[in-house]
Amino acid sequence: MPINILMPALSPTMEKGNLAKWLKKEGDEVKAGDVIAEIETDKATMEVEAADEGVLAKIVVPEGTADVPVNQLIAVLAGEGEDVKAAAAGAKSGAAPSPAPAAAPPKPAPAAEAPAQSAAAGPPSPQPSGPPGEGARAAPPSTSIPGGEVAGRGAPAEGARTDGGRMDGGRIFSSPLARRLAREAGIDIGRVQGTGPHGRVIARDIEAAKSGKGLQPPAAPAAAPTAAPAPIAARAPSDDKIRALFAPDSYEVVPHDNMRKIIAQRLTESKLTIPHFYLTVDCTIDRLLAAREEINGTAPKDKDGKPVYKISVNDFVIKALALALQAVPEANVTWTESAMLKHKHSDVGVAVAIKGGLITPVVRNAEQKSLSVISNEMKDFAARARTRRLKPEEYQGGSTAVSNLGMYGIKDFYAVINPPHATILSVGTGEARPVVRDGKLDIAQLMTVGLSTDHRAVDGALGAELLAAFKRFIENPVMMLV
Repeated sequence: MPINILMPALSPTMEKGNLAKWLKKEGDEVKAGDVIAEIETDKATMEVEAADEGVLAKIVVPEGTADVPVNQLIAVLAGEGEDVKAAAAGAKSGAAPSPAPAAAPPKPAPAAEAPAQSAAAGPPSPQPSGPPGEGARAAPPSTSIPGGEVAGRGAPAEGARTDGGRMDGGRIFSSPLARRLAREAGIDIGRVQGTGPHGRVIARDIEAAKSGKGLQPPAAPAAAPTAAPAPIAARAPSDDKIRALFAPDSYEVVPHDNMRKIIAQRLTESKLTIPHFYLTVDCTIDRLLAAREEINGTAPKDKDGKPVYKISVNDFVIKALALALQAVPEANVTWTESAMLKHKHSDVGVAVAIKGGLITPVVRNAEQKSLSVISNEMKDFAARARTRRLKPEEYQGGSTAVSNLGMYGIKDFYAVINPPHATILSVGTGEARPVVRDGKLDIAQLMTVGLSTDHRAVDGALGAELLAAFKRFIENPVMMLV
């Protein structure tokens, strides 16, 4: 039967996307792993791969279409031996695919195995939608992850998985190849313990399950949920009430794009659900500035005579925060309702301003990386962020973040925590200020940093301990070089 290609969800928060470009046209032969389209999300532009072989029979959603809902039918692929015209005629423009009566519908899952043999239904989107029918495929982005798999959609939010590959609400986090192998072997994929990235069930888990390994006991029947009281939420004035405050010709209406909507949603959620607590400290950075000048002055040159790295103050900040989290591991945590997630490594997100908003690429294992590696990694992240070419696994997750407005002359501020983080460090400008040393007035280069903490996970005293550790590292940069 024809294979329906659905609009994939490329991140846990994605509800709609823009179909920027088709790279195949109707009648073209398609092989598994071929890049067939480009989709713009609120954060990036992603290449989408075909999950199966066949002929592109019908493009349902033309390129340039904005706000295409996740799981909407975007194209139809005629399988081997199928009549292309018949497959195209059966496509219903913009309609969701109907479940095939002869087969059970596959469970939605986000990722794919190797590009040549993967399909791509991703993690469940925030808006509810029925599962696609047999043969329905949501194509994955062309995103490599360790182990040779391809990430079909970005990792779900921390704490979303409850056991192995199972998502809250009974959905299964698995690759399409794993689902097909499980179906052929008669294995309930819901009982398979996932060992892939972010706990996803992949092909090797199914092979292990065939011999009885990695299988969980059958789940007990779920009890009927009890109705919870509706949360009390503040309501903003309606658009009409706000516009009524201004003369009709005194403003221009600029519609929100997806990025701005997601930023508004995430930050509102953060302030409503996370009890923020704030701490501030001044750091003397004379030694840091001297060390930075010396390091950059002795940097080796490439074949064009350019330095192979140029360390910034922010690179020192990232490294110092990463080491501080290792020195105070109780602060390197994420809150979930059932338990605290205590992270082994310091994965530091760094806010990067881009047109229309911001994005936070994550420096993984920052405590283990040299300043030059962190510097070059951030330059690459920033360049690709501004062209929306970051992969989901490069900006999702992390255990903390840095927001630096020092380059704008801002002295101090407090950033909003970005879930699932428990802390975020706000960095102000470095400037000459009068200080008292040994009872005498002196001038020093000072930088004010603020720490916002999730008080559920990081108490005031613990946050103060973390900030003291950061101050110790940033004021003694030699400690970051050994």
